[in-house]
Amino acid sequence: MQDQSSTGITQERLKKAEDVVRKEDGVIREPNPFWATIITILAVGTSLFALYVAVGTVTTQILRGIHVALVLVLIFLHYSATKKATSDVSAIDLVLVVLSVASIGYMLVDFEEFIYRAVTPVLWDKVFGVVLILLCLEAARRTTGWIMPVTVVLFLFYAYVGPWLPPPWTHRGYDLERIVGHMYMTLEGIFGVPIDVSSTFIIMFTIFGAFLRTSGAGKFYVDFAFSAMGRKPTGAGRTVVMAAFFLAGGSGSGVADTVTVGSVAYPMLQKAGYDKENAGGLLAAGGLGAVLTPPVMGAAAFLIAEFLRITYLDVIKMAAIPACLYYWSLLLMVEFDAKKFGMKLVEVEKEYTLKALTWKYGYHFFPVITIVVCLVSGFTPPMAVFAAIVVCILGCFIRRETWFTPTKLVHALAMGTMNVLPVAAVCACAGIIVGVVSLTGLGLKLSTIIITYAGGSLILTAIYTAILLWIIGLAVPITATYIIAAVIAAPALTKLGVPDFAAHMFIFYYAVLSEVSPPTALSPFAAAALTGGDPFKTTLMAWKYTAVAFLVPFMFTIDSSGLALLLKGDTFSESLWVIATSFGGVFAFAAAASGWLLRKATIPERIALGLGGLALVYPGLWTDLVGMALVCAVVVFQTAAKSPRELPVG
Repeated sequence: MQDQSSTGITQERLKKAEDVVRKEDGVIREPNPFWATIITILAVGTSLFALYVAVGTVTTQILRGIHVALVLVLIFLHYSATKKATSDVSAIDLVLVVLSVASIGYMLVDFEEFIYRAVTPVLWDKVFGVVLILLCLEAARRTTGWIMPVTVVLFLFYAYVGPWLPPPWTHRGYDLERIVGHMYMTLEGIFGVPIDVSSTFIIMFTIFGAFLRTSGAGKFYVDFAFSAMGRKPTGAGRTVVMAAFFLAGGSGSGVADTVTVGSVAYPMLQKAGYDKENAGGLLAAGGLGAVLTPPVMGAAAFLIAEFLRITYLDVIKMAAIPACLYYWSLLLMVEFDAKKFGMKLVEVEKEYTLKALTWKYGYHFFPVITIVVCLVSGFTPPMAVFAAIVVCILGCFIRRETWFTPTKLVHALAMGTMNVLPVAAVCACAGIIVGVVSLTGLGLKLSTIIITYAGGSLILTAIYTAILLWIIGLAVPITATYIIAAVIAAPALTKLGVPDFAAHMFIFYYAVLSEVSPPTALSPFAAAALTGGDPFKTTLMAWKYTAVAFLVPFMFTIDSSGLALLLKGDTFSESLWVIATSFGGVFAFAAAASGWLLRKATIPERIALGLGGLALVYPGLWTDLVGMALVCAVVVFQTAAKSPRELPVG
């Protein structure tokens, strides 16, 4: 491969992109050797505990309590309290560490008596409960910024001032004793569903992702995509899409996927003829697929399984067709853009042929395959991931350069825990929000308000819900956006007859789209830092490439036959027809967004293609016929033209 300095990505740009990735978390310390060792020991111990839990048995309350304690301790040691990263752990940090251990230790010492006092807590229950709530808020502030803790404080304030609020917001109100008891002493608050998922599902998948990266699987996936693409002008774009798809299956992070692929692929896109903003938009769109693509999706996907009391395999099945539609649209955009902008053929130096590369390093596919096989065989997700980690370690012994030495093993275990810290902090705070909603009945109130404003219309309710999710997603991470929407927005959809699984998939998709929505458009901003392009123009290009992602949730929400996209159709033939027309609709919609079908499309042709695409993706025989007619009309009209219009300069 060529040197980065000669291919368009300077070390300065790469550092800027990595800084954007770090902004997804908080300010990380630069610890001295002593504290670095302490942090590593605790992180490795946390990962080993999670691996033990995957194959052993630990009481639910004890598991969640220990998980929260370890997460809080590591956050206060690893993340700086201010924007200035320092190597020193201050006396205040140590006090917070002691309080974290004390608040959880107090809970676990006499747990049986503790939980029975939830309605009438004693003085020390209230003291340690308030302390733990404040610690969770501080942990979230250090890892994700002020928005999440401020949001939690507003929800707690709402729980307290209920009697003085005007209808329909009014409720009986709860004093400090009741709020603390609910949040600290039950499984409805801090130790609720979000932290349960964090302590079982999420941490196991972050450990798995750390092992994959340490093993060199990420580099193999990118090299495999480079070798697999044919010698065509579309090869550069296809490589980005394929590499992003492979990485997506094992990362679950859109920003990390964007930077990993972009650091290698941007020079190739540049040589092919992509400008900085188009290249950045494509990289961000490809990276976004990491959160949408099975088997390892974003943290919110694990929460879907827990909220709905279904298996994670069910979530994977529901996400399969939408993920295929998403990457299908990206491939189409690449094909159309290559013709529209006159992309050039790019020669890429290949160290190995595709056959040789697969023969030599193909074992990197085994861990991801193992997860799917284990889930299909009935194993729990944590157990499936445990098996995949074992396969990853054993598989790497096939070649000497990928062996897991003790150093690499410690690094992977430590990184697995460190990567879960921001998500766990968000889950703890989100648990408080869920607790307030369950305590006050806020979810039912908001769903009634949304339906009232929508006049009982399902389409308008879905649109209002999407807008609400977009607004929430501007301020808080994907996981928190999903959790908040799950308790305050999903009921509005289910009240209008949308199945609960479809409602949760709807809000999951729109929570994910915060990755490409400014001002928190982390994936496009990271891509812009790599390419040197304008961040906001790059975001607009990312919107173009991800347009189908905004459309897909409506496909399976506004009509019952659209449930076929979640593999929940009534009959096989009807499901097959809905899926086929959806792929056709995506084709038309992608052509409209790109402005190219057989040649450059005029404004009326683009409108016809867009309307045709919308008609095809809307389930129904008559809409399908109208969509086909519109698309066929454009094809006939462009075929009949004697000569293509002049191509724009690209």
